[in-house]
Amino acid sequence: MATGNQPTKEQVMAALKQVLDPELQLSIVDLGLVYDVDILDDGSVTVTMTLTTPGCPLNAYLPAQVDRAVSRLEGVKHVDVNLVWDPPWNPDMMSEEAKTALGWFR
Repeated sequence: MATGNQPTKEQVMAALKQVLDPELQLSIVDLGLVYDVDILDDGSVTVTMTLTTPGCPLNAYLPAQVDRAVSRLEGVKHVDVNLVWDPPWNPDMMSEEAKTALGWFR
C-alpha cells in the first residue's frame, strides 16, 4: 500500500501508459501487457508484465523502458520488472482503444 511520498498504483499505471511498443505505437497498458503493480512501503515497485510472445524482439527493450518510466516517479527507490509468460498474452487482453487502432474485430 502506498503512503507518504510513494506513488499510487494509478500514478504507476499512468507512467506505464507512456511506455509504447515501438512497432505498434500503443502503450503496454493498452496492449494488455501489464498484469500487476505492487508498491511496497520501502519505495520498491514491482511491475508484473508479459510480452506478446516469449521470442519477442523487445524482451530487453520494454522492461528497460518500464524501469525508466517508473523510476522517474517521486518516492520510487527501486523497480523490479517481473516478466512472466503465464497467463500467456492474447489479443483479448487489449483495451478497446488498442483493438480499434489495430483493426481487431471479432
